[in-house]
Amino acid sequence: MKGYEKYTPFGRITQLTDREWPDKLIEKAPIWCSVDLRDGNQALVDPMNLEEKIKMFRELVRVGFKEIEVGFPSASETEYEILRALIERGLIPDDVTIQVLVQAREHLIRKTFEAIEGAKNVIVHFYNSTSTLQRKVVFKKDMDAITDIAVNGAKLIRQLTDQMDTGSMNIRFEYSPESFSGTEPEFAVAICDAVAQAIGADKEHPIIFNLPSTVQLSTPNIFADQIEYFCKHISNREAVIVSVHPHNDRGTGVADAELALLAGADRIEGTLFGNGERTGNVDIVTLALNMFTQGIDPTLDFSDIKRTRAIYEECTRMKVHERTPYAGDLVFTAFSGSHQDAIKKGTDYMAETHSDKWEVPYLPISPADVGREYEPIIRINSQSGKGGAAFIMQQVFGYNMPKGMHPEFGYYVKKEADAKGKELTPEEIFSLFDRQYLHARSPYALGKHELYNTVAENEDESVTTFRGTVKCHNEEIAIEGSGNGPIDAFFDALKQLGIPNYKFVSYHEHAIGNGADAKACAYIELLTPEGANVYGVGVHSNINVASIKGIVSAVNRALQLSASL
Repeated sequence: MKGYEKYTPFGRITQLTDREWPDKLIEKAPIWCSVDLRDGNQALVDPMNLEEKIKMFRELVRVGFKEIEVGFPSASETEYEILRALIERGLIPDDVTIQVLVQAREHLIRKTFEAIEGAKNVIVHFYNSTSTLQRKVVFKKDMDAITDIAVNGAKLIRQLTDQMDTGSMNIRFEYSPESFSGTEPEFAVAICDAVAQAIGADKEHPIIFNLPSTVQLSTPNIFADQIEYFCKHISNREAVIVSVHPHNDRGTGVADAELALLAGADRIEGTLFGNGERTGNVDIVTLALNMFTQGIDPTLDFSDIKRTRAIYEECTRMKVHERTPYAGDLVFTAFSGSHQDAIKKGTDYMAETHSDKWEVPYLPISPADVGREYEPIIRINSQSGKGGAAFIMQQVFGYNMPKGMHPEFGYYVKKEADAKGKELTPEEIFSLFDRQYLHARSPYALGKHELYNTVAENEDESVTTFRGTVKCHNEEIAIEGSGNGPIDAFFDALKQLGIPNYKFVSYHEHAIGNGADAKACAYIELLTPEGANVYGVGVHSNINVASIKGIVSAVNRALQLSASL
């Protein structure tokens, strides 16, 4: 690919020789701040209207966000009015802090303070760009001039806060050296130290320093180095909350955020499903549920992910991709045969052992934990294996086929999927099962019959007798046989039809349904005269009749298979 020579590689810009983050683990959730209503909203083709913003705000509160950036009230009258509506309608819970964004410019800061009047808990988030490229190309200013912009903004914010009647208000401060990812680490520390001093931050009133990868420029390990350098070199660390705001230009927003936590960050700003400018912000749903799968309480509740997704899609008019972690339509779905087999074995193992730990291969989280227990985990196409169809039959229809039958039925399912060239629905799979086994009624069909037991004289043994009819090519044939049970008796009776050379191999049974409507299902495996194993299935309210119907099914299938060779 031509043209790569004009790009400058982003190497290490920190002299961090004692990095600690590679040896650390994430052990607790960060402070979360949703920026869906500001950063996410400004990236929409059609920004949310007032009622959509309120609906999204309420969902963010329900999920558990305690800090929510609601807009940029000095940027437009619409943004101003939306903030006023949230305050004046009393829609902000007492334990939720709203955050407002403003550039470090005097008239915008003053407008912002007008907008927050009456709010109980507010974070005033101000910023100016500090990166090498922005200073060179956009502002044409040196480091001192850029620092002056930030410090003057901090002083004005401190002044306006002191002048405001804050008896019922809790105003906190946040500063972002915008484009931190492209800023010299030493300068990022220096400008933030100057801002903290100007605004009067201390341990009791810490300032939030938000370090955004406004544009991703490096691999996540280098971003982690930048964060650790900042955390180790910022003055009075106890008076600082270190926040990150990763974007996703390189597709590594989640990795940036997770490694930043290892490097010392306390807080993460992001959006539901990663909506945001260009390639988006970091996806907080993914981050939170990643923690959940590691046994960490994320402090956010995504147990009804379908509801959260539906509100997100309604308000933003954007769609969650099928492969989006945890929330996409297909993320809990296996088409591959080996994956299906492992998932089925995992679910069987958990049922058998009553394990209180999630131990299902290929599924890092239980679909039930995010409210998706009724969606199919296994779906069938031409790539699927023998266990997948068996899983569908068990989970959806209640037929628990013996393991030896899986390859036989799987063959027919794969053949059908190949012929149709598409995924098979559960109903299509059951229809195939019904045709192959339950309606295998040719050439023989069971007619009227009876079974009765005769007890031997010593009462230690009994003989079962089958007496009835079998239809063959519309001809009704009377047969009779005896044995040590219903299956043995029916086998004896079959000799009168000229089919004496089938051998019984195995028998499985289970109930389908519960209560008075329950039926018995019998699976019969026979060895044909040609030495092939073949299965039959019978279903009836009486287990003895189900077993006999299973034998007829197996014999008919064997004859049909023999005729097709």
